[in-house]
Amino acid sequence: MKKPVLAAIAALTLATPVMAQDKPETLVTILTAAEAQTQLMAMVLAANAAKQGVAQHIMLCGPAADMALKDAPATATAPQPPRDMSPQGLMRKIMAGPNNLVEVCAIYLPGKGADQSVLIEGVGVANPQSMAAAMVAANARITSY
Repeated sequence: MKKPVLAAIAALTLATPVMAQDKPETLVTILTAAEAQTQLMAMVLAANAAKQGVAQHIMLCGPAADMALKDAPATATAPQPPRDMSPQGLMRKIMAGPNNLVEVCAIYLPGKGADQSVLIEGVGVANPQSMAAAMVAANARITSY
């Protein structure tokens, strides 16, 4: 009888550090998906993390970076069910929050033959060294879509 009890106590002791982890300070979201539903869901999760006090660092690359264009495609701007929100619309709301950052990847604009003037106000261009530092920071978590 003592062995199962001791085993349970040992298991709980070993599991406690994992269960006691604090939430991250920053959620790094890397979004490349072309599908509007995936883009919107990534923004929904980022927005909900922001509501919990977690700073957002979102990097858009490939087709997802089109969300950041002033002249974005309809897939980024069309309202979607169930709340009639668009990926770009929710991204803008996230950008308005404190400590939130939205950037396109460093190779996106050169690949389009464009400059930063084509981006909506407030969207920057990610610096690879800074983005890598954000990704490996001890107080960050990474999501990728």
